[in-house]
Amino acid sequence: MPRMLDVSDAVRAEIGDEEADRLLAGENAPGSYDCTSCRTPGDSEQERTSTVLFVGDETAVLAFAHASCLPSQVVQVTEEQLRGAVRSIGGAGRDMAAGGEQHSVVPEQAVLGVTSGLVLVEGELHPALVVEPTAPVVRPGSTSAGDDFLPLLIEQGFMPVTELVTVPPVLHGWSVLLAVGRLHAVLQPGTDGGQPVAWWQAHQPLQVTDSWRAAANKHQQVLMFAAPVGSIGRQPREDLLREALDKAAASGKLVSAALPLAGT
Repeated sequence: MPRMLDVSDAVRAEIGDEEADRLLAGENAPGSYDCTSCRTPGDSEQERTSTVLFVGDETAVLAFAHASCLPSQVVQVTEEQLRGAVRSIGGAGRDMAAGGEQHSVVPEQAVLGVTSGLVLVEGELHPALVVEPTAPVVRPGSTSAGDDFLPLLIEQGFMPVTELVTVPPVLHGWSVLLAVGRLHAVLQPGTDGGQPVAWWQAHQPLQVTDSWRAAANKHQQVLMFAAPVGSIGRQPREDLLREALDKAAASGKLVSAALPLAGT
């Protein structure tokens, strides 16, 4: 039976017409699957299903998602993310998973904790993401025991913050992917001007509050703050999160940027 699959032109260009036609004919597509976005079961015989192709430097993984969760698309990721995804599913399917609301940072075995909240800046509430690793992050190839997390971000264009009094400048090329009211990823520029790749990607898209989503749609951008391990912590309330941000800024342990919003 033909599957109710959506195969975008971008996915077709990557996998070829022959493979795309086989998918649409139901020859290579699974009947049931776990949605790569919401992680709940789907059935390509009963509901519209999107093909999502995750492409690394050398390999690619074809995944499936409810069409209501994600459109059919090509997503550029690092080869390490792709290998980790394949390991995590253990050959049980062609789906991608990335490790909860946290994403592995190479080469350290640290993960990035991401917290969403509203931050008052210049008299207005702005949607914010606060990123803090669970361990020191060293420069790739380094044998140092130090922490290069902030220097690496500064090299990417993030700005040091000493106090939260103005909205940081927009960091072009980076963006925050929001789809169907849920946070999917923070994207960074691809190599040599290629398609953006996921700098951080949620294993299960994170639900954001209506007020956070409304602020994001109003400003069409999200403020991202990043601090080294141990600087912020998991704060249960937005007022405590703001206090922790102010303290990190005063200690010279905070960088920020405004990232354009992708999605709604």
